[in-house]
Amino acid sequence: MATAPKDAQQLSGIMNFLIQHGFLTESDAKTHDQDAKREKIAPLTYLAAHKLIDGKLVAERISTQFGFPLFDLDAINCQALPIAKISTKLILQHNVLPLFVRGKSVFIAVSDPTNHPMLDDIKFQSLLSPKVILVDESKLAKAIELALEEPESAMGDMLDDDLDNLAVANEDAIDINAEVDEAPIVRFVNKILLDSVKKGVSDIHFEPYEKTFRIRVRQDGMLRTIANPPPSIANRIVSRIKVMSKMDIAERRIPQDGRIKLVLSKNRAIDFRVNTCPTLFGEKVVMRILDPTNAQLGIETLGFEPEQQKLFLHAINRPYGLVLVTGPTGSGKTVTLYTGLNILNTVDVNISTAEDPVEITVEGINQVNMNPKAGLTFSTALRAFLRQDPDIIMVGEIRDLETAEIAVKAAQTGHLVLSTLHTNDAPQTLNRLMQMGIPPFNIVSAVNLIMAQRLGRRLCVHCKKEADFPDNVLLDAGFKEEELKDLVIYEPVGCDQCTNGYKGRVGVYQVMTLTEKLRALVLRGGNAMEIAELSLAEGFNDLRRSGLNKVRQGFTSLEEVDRITQE
Repeated sequence: MATAPKDAQQLSGIMNFLIQHGFLTESDAKTHDQDAKREKIAPLTYLAAHKLIDGKLVAERISTQFGFPLFDLDAINCQALPIAKISTKLILQHNVLPLFVRGKSVFIAVSDPTNHPMLDDIKFQSLLSPKVILVDESKLAKAIELALEEPESAMGDMLDDDLDNLAVANEDAIDINAEVDEAPIVRFVNKILLDSVKKGVSDIHFEPYEKTFRIRVRQDGMLRTIANPPPSIANRIVSRIKVMSKMDIAERRIPQDGRIKLVLSKNRAIDFRVNTCPTLFGEKVVMRILDPTNAQLGIETLGFEPEQQKLFLHAINRPYGLVLVTGPTGSGKTVTLYTGLNILNTVDVNISTAEDPVEITVEGINQVNMNPKAGLTFSTALRAFLRQDPDIIMVGEIRDLETAEIAVKAAQTGHLVLSTLHTNDAPQTLNRLMQMGIPPFNIVSAVNLIMAQRLGRRLCVHCKKEADFPDNVLLDAGFKEEELKDLVIYEPVGCDQCTNGYKGRVGVYQVMTLTEKLRALVLRGGNAMEIAELSLAEGFNDLRRSGLNKVRQGFTSLEEVDRITQE
């Protein structure tokens, strides 16, 4: 180790460390140390706040030098820490955060392990033995702020201007318990909904447990916790949501469905599909955000390869035939279908849709909600549509033989029919139709195009970095030998602009039309494996190959493609 520079003893231990390891010059260290004292904050906090050092790199160097374990604060829920074990005064004074307690020891997150008085103060005040865990200073300050934030006071202290303009459309005046309608609860729920819309969240989960109450959101396809309000207010939050959704707040024994329309401005409103389900410790609420702007982004933003986009557009612009979109729940099938419907939605065509339920409302399209209790099913709606002079029909899902037969017949008699199935890929869709009982000759005469899709997380453009994989790993992943020469693959890093290195999502597609050879194979009763092999030979990429193309183009990571394409 280098010798401490002359006069460096005037500085704190951490500043000496930074000088010795080349992070700061002695002159800069003294200047910054004086500035930190003037602002009455720790030197390391000052340096990180003003981006004068790389907090992560410093933490790694300290960990190596002093032998302390290094921990990433992004992995914890800051509002579920044992804050009460250390006084707020000491937390702020020494810039520390209690992570967990084990027996007589409290494990504390620190960025400056040279601050020895801190350990003595914590031991004296908490009567516990402090154990140091090293963290990145640039993340510590934010974590402390979140951990010390009181959920109750935070609810009454929301100053977001957008909250004042937020309104529930056609909300009836309902006489409910006063504590349900108290302003902090109302503002807290509004804040959760508004923030979720701004961040592109697809679902919000309100989950009550015996001793905790958790709120999670699904962002970019992955769930993460955003808040842990006190369990004592769980019923009030749920009741507020039920009032907004026009549900029966007195009924807590059975599931209920509702809908909320939030008016964000004169030109924009967001729908929420709401479902409650009674659990062991209260009602769980899940809200699906239905943003109509998602279906108006344009086909160019969906993530098609040029040839795939051309095939899709050709299929939906034909006057008749069946276009099928397949994939699991949450893979973006509805958005894809509505993107196509928006292209077709002109004054000279009659478009009708049967959905369960209608997720995206569009002016100019006749949309019907299924109501099985009243006898309104996909098959009955389809029969009604055929008497309504239709040009284009969209069926939310083909679930049974009756619906499949009517859809195929409609496609054969001069109507364009769009629908979805829950199958893994395009070849399996043909097999599923045959298993349902649709004769192969009807399938080949009706089907224009089958498309399977997945949604993968998109790499953050601000922090992604090149990854180094051995050639044998890339070949095993599915890349071809000739692709390795100029192949550049990126991996996630994580920054303040994204979530764990990802921001947004990108579509991965398998788009297959029925060529003459594929028609002949279906007529012979070929199985899904034979259809898949011939599909590749005919030049249609499967989901894996399309995903690898997205990796090569730098849109996503190899790990993400593995996650969404594994069978």
